[in-house]
Amino acid sequence: MTAMRYLLILLFLPLLTGQASAKIVTKEVYYRPGNDILQGYLAYDDGIEGARPGVLVFHEWWGINDYIKRRTEEIAKLGYIAFAPDMYGRDIRPKDYKEASELAGILRGDRTVMRIRAKEGLEVLRENPLADKKRIAAIGYCLGGAVALELAGSGAEISGAVSFHGSFGALNSGGGDAKNIKAKILVLHGSEDRAVPMKEVLFFQEEMRRAGVDLRMNIYDGAAHSFTNPASGNDPSKGVAYNEKADKESWEAMKRFFGEIFGKR
Repeated sequence: MTAMRYLLILLFLPLLTGQASAKIVTKEVYYRPGNDILQGYLAYDDGIEGARPGVLVFHEWWGINDYIKRRTEEIAKLGYIAFAPDMYGRDIRPKDYKEASELAGILRGDRTVMRIRAKEGLEVLRENPLADKKRIAAIGYCLGGAVALELAGSGAEISGAVSFHGSFGALNSGGGDAKNIKAKILVLHGSEDRAVPMKEVLFFQEEMRRAGVDLRMNIYDGAAHSFTNPASGNDPSKGVAYNEKADKESWEAMKRFFGEIFGKR
């Protein structure tokens, strides 16, 4: 699979960091698997020489918006090359809750398409010369958390997968997909998540145990669904709410996990 199949346009959008000698470079990446045109988002620190570990950042059901772009840039500031794959299609960005629910429902209803799109994003990152092909992880938020786990469940050659308040999809069906997982898994979840209640978390934990998957799980007391996103507001009774403490602690847990699976850069 060649880079020419995927890479159509790169738009350079430099973003200054606090270091005078380095900057975070961001690019809109258009790639074309099959008949689709997808529009991902890439970020890396141009002050780092050579290849470095890569991280896929899978978006919420809102698509690639400012929140996911910020997260992608934050990953780049940690010294990784980060790529947010497009799970919907070029210029398909939900305008409201109804549209987001419908688009996410299409992916959730067809796990084959979800995994194909995830793998296409993985190939784009692997083909980048700045990415260490043997050290790639996937993270995701809400819908994206499910996508990161589905990618691992497909048997993809990745080092790790991290789910922030995500669901478990086919991995909670008892269908045996857990046996395909080669990656280490980190699940970061809120105790008050009504979208993915604790009974589903415990079922997932048991599925991973039976398959011998290297799983670690952090449950944040009092945190509701979407606890990492300030746009979720502060009223848990609505089903989603930002939790600053859980947000910061889960981010630090992810960083430690990366240190474990990637080692020293």
